Amino acid sequence: MAHRTRHMSRSLLGAALCCACLILGTGAASAGSCRGDGSGGGSVRRIHNPRVLPPQAHAYGKSYGEWGAAWWEWALSFPYATNPIFDTTGQYGSQGQNQIPWFLAGNAGGASERSITIPSGRPLFFPLISFENDYPCPDPTFQPAPGQSLQDFLTEGVASIIDQVDVLSADVDGASIPNLSSYRATSGLDYFTGDPSLTSTFDGCITGSSQAFVTDGYWLMLAPLPPGHHTLHFSGGISAFGFEDDVTYHLTVRDSRDAATVSSEPSPAGVAPTAVNGSWGRLKVLYR
Repeated sequence: MAHRTRHMSRSLLGAALCCACLILGTGAASAGSCRGDGSGGGSVRRIHNPRVLPPQAHAYGKSYGEWGAAWWEWALSFPYATNPIFDTTGQYGSQGQNQIPWFLAGNAGGASERSITIPSGRPLFFPLISFENDYPCPDPTFQPAPGQSLQDFLTEGVASIIDQVDVLSADVDGASIPNLSSYRATSGLDYFTGDPSLTSTFDGCITGSSQAFVTDGYWLMLAPLPPGHHTLHFSGGISAFGFEDDVTYHLTVRDSRDAATVSSEPSPAGVAPTAVNGSWGRLKVLYR
């Protein structure tokens, strides 16, 4: 592990002892949430969530970890001004939806509320909280140890962040999804090309060309929702870092036989993504 990762973990965990308790609900913990011990109330063997594809499933040709990598490739490909992560209304959520699952974006910290229309028959895939560890970075000391593979180096670093997740919640139409701690997944070494506008607004390691990364986090793959209106709410956080994300989606699932255009709800004129509030950027800086 790089020396700065060790230093970051020690200093932040030490600071956490002096204070109270990355991408996504508000309110108190419920049966579908995890706070404090990260247990989530169950194990993989006992999972019975009919809305959610099992975390061990190879859904639509990929594992949860592989879909997590695909999600990050999708999310980092858009410029900051129209990036779904920073979308305040849902107007940018229909971009690039060429894969079988429909990807829903989290955010970079704080609360977001979005409205979007999607076609029926599409499963939904999204992070409760996820972290991507990319390489190379401007810091010349951000390197694998002698004899350590790049995959092991990046995996070790991202795991040290996600190991500290202590806030998880998700509900669909007011019904909690239990056992959320069972939905953690890590990718293998993969590659993405991030939009250069994200370097100064989201991740200082983004080069604008192909680069390696590993992602770790908690993800859900929801079975297709029936046509009509639905509300999806999810959150995730790390109290030791003072980081929590909260996202609410108002979904209109349109029957695929309907000829109407499937798109995000229009946003008021002049509304654009706001600048990063510092949560994700601070987390990246602390890690790096």
